Amino acid sequence: MTNRLAEEKSLYLRKHAENPIDWWPWCDEALETARVQNKPIFLSIGYSSCHWCTVMEGEAFSDLEIAQYMNANFLPIKVDREERPDLDSIYMQTLQFMSGQGGWPLNVFLAADDLVPFYAGTYFPVDPRYGRPGFLQVLEALRRYYDTEKDELRQRKALIVEALLTSAVLQKVTSQEVADNQLLQRGWETCTGIITSKQVGNSFPMIPYAEFALRGTRFNYQSQYNGQQVCTQRGLDLALGGIYDHVGGGFHRYTVDPTWTVPHFEKMLYDNGQIIEYLANLWSGGIQEPAFERAVAGTVKWLQREMTAQGGYFYAAQDADSFINSTAIEPEEGTFYVWSYRELQQLLTTEELKELQQQFAVTANGNFEGQIVLQRLHPGELSQTLEIALSKLFTARYGAIPESLSNFPPARDNQEAKTTNWPGRIPAVTDTKMIVAWNSLMISGLARAAEVFQQPNYLELAAQAARFILDHQFVDGRFHRLNYEGEATVLAQSEDYAFFIKALLDLHQATLGQLDHVSTQDSDWLEKAVSLQDEFDEFLWSIELGGYFNTSSDNSQDLIVRERSYIDNATPSANGIAIANLVRLALLTDNLHYLDLAEQGLTAFKGVMSNSPQACPSLFTALDWYHNSTLIRTSTEQITSLINKYLPTVAFAMVSDLPEGSVGLVCQGLKCLPAPASVEQLLEQVQRSQNRG
Repeated sequence: MTNRLAEEKSLYLRKHAENPIDWWPWCDEALETARVQNKPIFLSIGYSSCHWCTVMEGEAFSDLEIAQYMNANFLPIKVDREERPDLDSIYMQTLQFMSGQGGWPLNVFLAADDLVPFYAGTYFPVDPRYGRPGFLQVLEALRRYYDTEKDELRQRKALIVEALLTSAVLQKVTSQEVADNQLLQRGWETCTGIITSKQVGNSFPMIPYAEFALRGTRFNYQSQYNGQQVCTQRGLDLALGGIYDHVGGGFHRYTVDPTWTVPHFEKMLYDNGQIIEYLANLWSGGIQEPAFERAVAGTVKWLQREMTAQGGYFYAAQDADSFINSTAIEPEEGTFYVWSYRELQQLLTTEELKELQQQFAVTANGNFEGQIVLQRLHPGELSQTLEIALSKLFTARYGAIPESLSNFPPARDNQEAKTTNWPGRIPAVTDTKMIVAWNSLMISGLARAAEVFQQPNYLELAAQAARFILDHQFVDGRFHRLNYEGEATVLAQSEDYAFFIKALLDLHQATLGQLDHVSTQDSDWLEKAVSLQDEFDEFLWSIELGGYFNTSSDNSQDLIVRERSYIDNATPSANGIAIANLVRLALLTDNLHYLDLAEQGLTAFKGVMSNSPQACPSLFTALDWYHNSTLIRTSTEQITSLINKYLPTVAFAMVSDLPEGSVGLVCQGLKCLPAPASVEQLLEQVQRSQNRG
């Protein structure tokens, strides 16, 4: 017997379809039913590759006694945070207000009449443990509170609404605020400090911080940090660490230790797109470590093999857990990726195993529950012997040699994973939905890597995904966020607009540098970006406050507050990317209206940047673009020779009518500098222009 979620397209929602809980999806009918029946809403938010979401689904949400009480006393609603990041953001803030921390699964209790939350938590066990109460106890206590403590409930909700509104409006800056150049330095110091090696806790890629730390190295600040060394180390941690899958390619979500050794094994598209772009930028900045190029190439191969749909778009994520065999009851974390020492002895020659132990963290006792996560010990190129050894491990995992396996079809759910006759190991489940924002991050990463490593196939892979979005994600003239096997759904949110406009601009720039390899249909990326920016401005720009709302003006009726994304998390903030886009559009179109909007946006968030620089690296990147933006007008040949350099606030425009004897023009806003006669002079002008702020 299944519940309503069996009809949903979301893999995460369908995972709960056989729960005894009478789940609803978030919809008008569910909200109205709760009001009519005067039942508090139990809102549970998660995502398909979330380990503890999966645990709670198999425990508390599958418990008959809990389900019976839940169904009688609450209106239970399930939300996939990847479908509705706007809802997730609002109610995650509530949890952070209440507990000072966040995480998923996000479980929130809402009043039926106004959808205001009055309690929130994360994982609840069936019985009391881990210092947490049993879930049934929580439900009983909260229903009793909802029914009997009406005055306190009203006061509690009023405080929460006030906190949410205050957070959404933000504090305006005063005339005493620090100057922008000081603000940039403060932001750089903060971001560089955040990615500096630490001694405890989990290790996350944190690419928005690393990107701003890298671009700020050109300012040569007097600092306690060696910026280039810190940024290089972050690249080495990623490319050498256990967070990278050295056998199959692709980066895991994070490691559970400070040594970048044991990952939490899910692979998210958004991490991989950002990391590709960051490693390419490191390389273009002169840090040409062979491990960076190998990790980028391996990740692109993984993307093509396992994460690219027939239509050209990219899948969302792969789970951390997989089945050890077809008779296993539950999947286990990391099973698809780890190795026993005995397996390595059986699969490799004595020489191969010896060299593997010299170059990787390989011991008989392992480093993860008696198993081995491969982590490189040294930078540099891998020997042919090691590449052969890793190829053998690939064959053992996938059941085919790397050269012959161009497509590895996804397991779309646990049943498919267990019943398919896989030639190697049983893979983790892949969430095959298309998310515009995440695809856009990968498109940008591929476009940059194509420029830096001179790989036209990277650009074509990016262009295919962009074409799919342009061809399929507009319904009745409006941009949509998700696609499930050809069907677009859910109106786009600010991150979809911002990230895809950036992706289109990145494709436009990469295309200028590789015109010999580009089809004629890909010559209008800039035109598409301008068109989409018009829609973004019409439906999401805040005239009163500045910046972009998370949701459109005609699709916010079910939200208790309308937020503007300015905080960077695993992905950049929508407003940080959007404001940088506006500056780039102003450079490329000479339309100063974009620059006006960028200035208004930066003014709106200046207080956050001044008071909480640790929250918003992407806004600092936007501020850098605003003050140091530079346009190089030059020929195709010169663009090809320059575009693989690290010039973080430069845009290129192709022109043929240059002043006689010049190699190009370097322009700053409303003026162009004297025409340089040589590439050396041009680069000297560019370097000064990028540091004028």
